[in-house]
Amino acid sequence: MAMSRRGSCVEAMLGGWGMPAMDRLWWWLALLSLMALLGQEIVRTSAIALATASISDFEGFGDEWEEIEEEPLLVAPPPAHRRPGFETDRGPPPPPQDAIPVDPTETLAPPVESTDSVSSSSSPSSKTLHRHEYWDEDEFEGLPEEHPPSHTAPDQVELSSDSASASSIPKATPPIGPRNFYIEVACIFFLIFFAIAYFLGKKENENIALAWAAQFAGKNGIFDKNFSLLGTSTEPDSPVLIKEGQNIFKFYASGRRFCRGLLATMDLQCRHDLITCMWYFVSPRKDEITIDVFMNDENMEPFTFALVRKKNVKTILKDWKDLQTYAGAQVQRTGLSEELAIIAEFRDLAYDVVTETALDQVFGEKAFERFGKHFVSMHFTDEFPSGAHKRILQFKFTLPSINSMGDMSRLIALVPYYIDLLGRYKLSTQLRAKADAARAKVAQEAFKEAQTARQEASQKRKQERRKAFESVDSKLSVEAIRKREEKERLRQMKKSMPRIKISRA
Repeated sequence: MAMSRRGSCVEAMLGGWGMPAMDRLWWWLALLSLMALLGQEIVRTSAIALATASISDFEGFGDEWEEIEEEPLLVAPPPAHRRPGFETDRGPPPPPQDAIPVDPTETLAPPVESTDSVSSSSSPSSKTLHRHEYWDEDEFEGLPEEHPPSHTAPDQVELSSDSASASSIPKATPPIGPRNFYIEVACIFFLIFFAIAYFLGKKENENIALAWAAQFAGKNGIFDKNFSLLGTSTEPDSPVLIKEGQNIFKFYASGRRFCRGLLATMDLQCRHDLITCMWYFVSPRKDEITIDVFMNDENMEPFTFALVRKKNVKTILKDWKDLQTYAGAQVQRTGLSEELAIIAEFRDLAYDVVTETALDQVFGEKAFERFGKHFVSMHFTDEFPSGAHKRILQFKFTLPSINSMGDMSRLIALVPYYIDLLGRYKLSTQLRAKADAARAKVAQEAFKEAQTARQEASQKRKQERRKAFESVDSKLSVEAIRKREEKERLRQMKKSMPRIKISRA
């Protein structure tokens, strides 16, 4: 029977894509982020390739620079010496007879990339150099043009061929390396780790919940012996656990005297969330289970009681309003463990609720050191601050590991024990009258507060209506205001007149 229920629980929780809407939303967001990153990289790579290809094909610029680079540069050596001469308005003087011949095998000067060198290379040259080689051609008109000889030096031909071959070599673009994808790679690795942590954490939480259900809700377990119906269905193979999230599991049981039912809520760690798991290193958290027993109104006396650890007293008093209202003070109990504190409405509750049996089983000094390490709190009240049920017995424990689930057997056994104890328990006449008077006083104060709030809301509405009328009056004419005042005066006169009832004989 236990194996069938456990198998049915596994099928109910693991079958299909039965995950909550919030988890499906996170998965869709992660998938969309990954697709966006891949699309961005594809667009980026294609844009770089397109820009690189279009640089060489840009119309109007690339070919001109190639033509300029392919032209051979003819540079003449500087003149050996200069002689003084003069120029007239009819042109430069005739060449002298003692011109210096130039050896064609003489080493030429390296090419210069300035505009002067380019212009000088295009000027006429011969084997003889003149002393007046730099003069403006546009200054003189009608002079015969001199053409350079076809003979060029071997070194000049070699230099021009080298420059042409160098210009014909395409420029290599820098390769795109992995240094440009650090952020994208980090995001992809984060998504991979997030997915791995999701599946592993989800599986771990399910195993913890199933281990608890198999230990206490299985066949011959504590809840199976004390409740006639386990789960929300009467079918024999129906699951006993309800999965409300990747870390929230609930168990429902009913069919017992003195109570309407029992609801156990397991609030486990968010092991499926990688960021939350990293936060647990800073702020550790344990797996907890909260068991709420909904008592019948006629089977539970009006009182408030809490048994908590001493380090959590201030937090409990701050969170639970019923303890602030009716109790608010600690009560001593002999034989109780030093780690525990009792907050009760009456002193007699410390001995009536924490019985000798409870001390011997769990709450005694020696028993608590051995069996009470997973105990958190125990809260009994007839004025539960939230929910539709007011008379509730609430037990809160921490969950051990999967292999040590039997360590909390005595804590779970407290649930049916206190259902029977408080179902039979009766307050004395004096304590019952005192409890009823305290609750009547609280109800009266609550009624007064509600009435005051209603009056304040009514006054506020009247003021808003008055302001609206005043704003309307400011926009009306004098005649309209006079008519409205006359109408109001007639209404008041009619209201003040005595009422006369006419009856027919």
